[in-house]
Amino acid sequence: MKIDARNLTCPKPVVLTLEALPKLAAGESLEVVVNDSVALGNLTRLAAEKNCDLTTTANGDETTLTLTPRGEVSASENAASEAQAFCDLPATGASVIAVDSDTMGRGDEKLGHILMKGLIYALAHGESVPKKMIFFNGGAHLTCEGSESLEDIKELESRGTQILTCGTCLDFYGIREKLAVGGVTNLYEIAKVMAGEPGVTTL
Repeated sequence: MKIDARNLTCPKPVVLTLEALPKLAAGESLEVVVNDSVALGNLTRLAAEKNCDLTTTANGDETTLTLTPRGEVSASENAASEAQAFCDLPATGASVIAVDSDTMGRGDEKLGHILMKGLIYALAHGESVPKKMIFFNGGAHLTCEGSESLEDIKELESRGTQILTCGTCLDFYGIREKLAVGGVTNLYEIAKVMAGEPGVTTL
């Protein structure tokens, strides 16, 4: 069995591997191709934790990891949730998550986009989902057409998360007509939610 995890950011390569390992027949190996050093490190830790023999073959900027379980690998109840242990992504118990940018943290912008995409994926496929997510300022782009996180935000909505985007922000950036998930809110409602809801986390 082979997984092409090139250009996939954490936690996706780990989730795909966790889902595939239990499906292997006795003595069968799983090949995972990555071109990201973070994914390589995470999958190396996963192999050790899952009691798999591991060989790696580098080819330019790509690496093929071959995982061979030494015994039966039990199926994960929730691969995305389990992946958090290997990807250093925090589980969230917050009832409200406020997203004020399309990047996560300060520093390199490209890295910030990668981190935000990975975190939203983890939230969408974790054991539990937040009650509400509010997107404002640069974060408004994440709920609009063209967002790399759009499908994951739709998954959050389908699992019960209320998705709200600041209308003032949509108008400022000229993207109101591109809103593709959730509803539009205003600063009064945002202030009410952030003041009244326990466990508000700002990304």
